[in-house]
Amino acid sequence: MLSSPSPSGRSPMSVLVTGFDPFGGSPTNPSWHAVHALHGRDIAGHRIVGAEIPTVFGASLQRLEALLDEHRPQLVLCTGQAGGRTALSLERVAINVNDARIPDNAGAQPIDVPVIPGAPAAYFSTLPIKAMLQALVAAGVRAEVSQTAGTFVCNHTFFGLMHLLARPQWQGVRGGLVHVPWLPEQGQPSMRLDEIVRGLEIAIACALATPRDIRKEAGALN
Repeated sequence: MLSSPSPSGRSPMSVLVTGFDPFGGSPTNPSWHAVHALHGRDIAGHRIVGAEIPTVFGASLQRLEALLDEHRPQLVLCTGQAGGRTALSLERVAINVNDARIPDNAGAQPIDVPVIPGAPAAYFSTLPIKAMLQALVAAGVRAEVSQTAGTFVCNHTFFGLMHLLARPQWQGVRGGLVHVPWLPEQGQPSMRLDEIVRGLEIAIACALATPRDIRKEAGALN
């Protein structure tokens, strides 16, 4: 059970972490397996609430908003699968475009339409991605800062999250998206599930301990 809400209505010690259900014909999705493994753990005094998000335009944002209202977290980390990537990808920016190469799990395939009409063109992650990168690399976990979250449901959800967190009632709540590689059984390049889980633990702990991101030094991290 989560701790009782504070007088302001927000549970003071929770982190919401989401993953997606399988899509594109794959029987598995490493983002959800990792989130399921993290659910209920304690990281830096915060209880991890793991939840599955449908790989469906629109419905993913409805589910995410319901989870925010239910759990009132201090930090939100969405995760998604990115086949072909070799490392945990800390996404920098979400863009206001749905442009699906394949249909989602409800058969929808929007092309060149906004995630949210009238919303800003883009939002930056409010997670300390450079500090998270530094912590992951120091721990021997393959990681990178990514400049694109794509234009499928991962980016859709990332943009929707940041649009929600821009509302006054979520002031001070930070959020972002991390893409994870395939599992070995899905193909190559890949990362073992235990490595993904460990990396997400390190990333979350760093985010909770880092109120402001570090600055990049010349020639240092990407």
